[in-house]
Amino acid sequence: MSATTLSEHLHASDDPEYVRTPSVDYVAVLGDGAPGSDEFYRKKILVSDIARALAQREETPVVELQFWYPENSTPAEIADFYSVNPIPSLLYRVLAQIPAGTTDEAIASARTRAASAADTASDAVTSFTIPEQDVVQVMHHGPFSDEYATLARLGEYARRQDLHRAGPHHEIHLDAFTRTTPQDTLRTILRDPVL
Repeated sequence: MSATTLSEHLHASDDPEYVRTPSVDYVAVLGDGAPGSDEFYRKKILVSDIARALAQREETPVVELQFWYPENSTPAEIADFYSVNPIPSLLYRVLAQIPAGTTDEAIASARTRAASAADTASDAVTSFTIPEQDVVQVMHHGPFSDEYATLARLGEYARRQDLHRAGPHHEIHLDAFTRTTPQDTLRTILRDPVL
């Protein structure tokens, strides 16, 4: 069974759904450790600054995140993704969408133009593509700490469809946020590739 509905990339229902998402190209940087650290926010700013320079616009791009655990970790399904393994062991990729076909040379040029205060020589900034794929997804409203309940609903929906997580957990943060942003009105698409 595969998803038949091709979803818009930046859209999800308030109810869990099984859809096919389009291929999307990104500028990306890798990280590790718990989200919310100084390093996490620094990488988020860096990717945003480079994406803005590529787009030649001042608006803040939508920041997306992929999360996964090291290979020797306990397998985690959708509902228990954040509760089976220690959060500080997370690996992640910070992403911002760029036009299809953007070259690594264009990204390097945009990185230079951005002259981001968040940039360090140790950051490997690359292009990255998430291919068209079948996913389960849902819109989460409010604080990140409440995602456990939303993921439980999404995981139960996937279980009833006999679907299992088949890749990194994906979060799309539709609203810009910093460490001090009130989280009550934030919208986050929670998305997991499935088989």
